[in-house]
Amino acid sequence: MKDTPAVAAVANGGGERRDYRPGYEIVAERILEFIAEARLVPGDRMPTENDLAQQLDTSRAVVREAVKILSALGRIRAHKGRGLFVADDEGMLVAGRWGGFFRPVDLDHVLMLFEFRRVQEMAASRLAATRATPAELRTIEVAMQQCRHGFARGEVDVFNQADDDFHAAVATASHNTFLGSAVRDARRLQRQSSAIGIHDSFGEGTAAAVEEHDAIYRAIRDGRPEEAAEATAVHLDRTLEDYRREIQRRLFG
Repeated sequence: MKDTPAVAAVANGGGERRDYRPGYEIVAERILEFIAEARLVPGDRMPTENDLAQQLDTSRAVVREAVKILSALGRIRAHKGRGLFVADDEGMLVAGRWGGFFRPVDLDHVLMLFEFRRVQEMAASRLAATRATPAELRTIEVAMQQCRHGFARGEVDVFNQADDDFHAAVATASHNTFLGSAVRDARRLQRQSSAIGIHDSFGEGTAAAVEEHDAIYRAIRDGRPEEAAEATAVHLDRTLEDYRREIQRRLFG
């Protein structure tokens, strides 16, 4: 797993690039790649921090920060006195369910994930438009409003949480347990991209996302299943383009 000179410079804290990223972000991504390429499964022991630092040609301090990120994601567990292990909690099991290969900054993987989300969330919105209860509609509306407020106030964390709540609420309103589970799993995978820096600030499409949520909500509220599905497709297609641009910018400058 050799670095290109530009990546190595960033990972080691040396050199500067216009699209500079903290070394721990890059190393976190590369540890995820290592897990996938080595076909490690939940419970498997990983190399030590020292060994990872040598393999990735970086410092132990940078690896330690990367491990903290991946621990928060539920991908790694650090057991004192025992070492690092591939996590066996829900976050890792979700990844394993989809083959254990998802790479959060691999554009092809992100594309496949969005294709998957498009199919399932269009179906969920379509069903929600015919099945949502008044209480479920209110939950969707509150999440939509929270997205708007978070964006207006410049509060990224508030927006991101409300975004999760909105999509989860629509899936719940479909009254299809399998769709609800699939939506939650796909969004957990997407959050792995977000947690390592892909979506840690408002993008140029955030304002559009606010209005797209509103369009989805109104179509569901008014009992228009095809319009709800189409509004969802528009939203996810536009979001994918935002991800595509951001990943390309961060990887290639």
